[in-house]
Amino acid sequence: MNILVLQHIAIEDPGYIKDLMEADGWRLTRIELDQGEKIPDDLGGFDAMLCMGGPMDTWMEDEYPWLVDEKKRIREWVVDLRKPFLGFCLGCQLLGEVLGGEVVQSDPPEIGVLDIDMTPAAKQDSLFGEFPPTIKAVQWHSWEVRGLDDHADVTVLGSSGNTRYQIFKYRDHAYAVQFHVEVRAETVMQWGRVPEYRAALENSLGADALEGFDRQARAQMPEMNRLAKLLYRNFKKIL
Repeated sequence: MNILVLQHIAIEDPGYIKDLMEADGWRLTRIELDQGEKIPDDLGGFDAMLCMGGPMDTWMEDEYPWLVDEKKRIREWVVDLRKPFLGFCLGCQLLGEVLGGEVVQSDPPEIGVLDIDMTPAAKQDSLFGEFPPTIKAVQWHSWEVRGLDDHADVTVLGSSGNTRYQIFKYRDHAYAVQFHVEVRAETVMQWGRVPEYRAALENSLGADALEGFDRQARAQMPEMNRLAKLLYRNFKKIL
């Protein structure tokens, strides 16, 4: 399989899911958009697109002009070509905007290891049907998707108390996940060194929150990795 990965900061790659893909011998073509790399003109040689998180927001097109082209290419991939897509955090928000939703500031931000409840629709879903009714996941976002409730081709698969669109899909091939299912044991401490992420964490949970966040994430890591394996296994079936 040949996977196109859209990255917005080098430290935020597909993580544990990348490890699983590489173990299967899949080829990952990583495009560092924040470093000026361009999405290939011809998308025909790729089997799936992954769109990762990042410290910028979807509306920052003046500061990050490559976001304009990225949104166009996501639309081409998902709406026109109807090929498999997975978006994480910022990638989730980009898909939501492409489909006609809006990305608004979360009140309050969701940062930490928090609960997500699967919706009844998830029980019949190809990717998330085997997930337990409630999962714990690493959250690190201050913005979220809204405004897709009337979209006939969008289905909400998971929600938290503050964020309705924690997991949603477009038709049966494009999936968006607001949280971080791809985390490894070292992820929280690594991301804590990114100034924007550290500031959001401290503003939300306090100046000394990073170590406690890391302990919580490591305690849940075996189960979060199990769910990542399950997601990856099921994603392979739709390719």
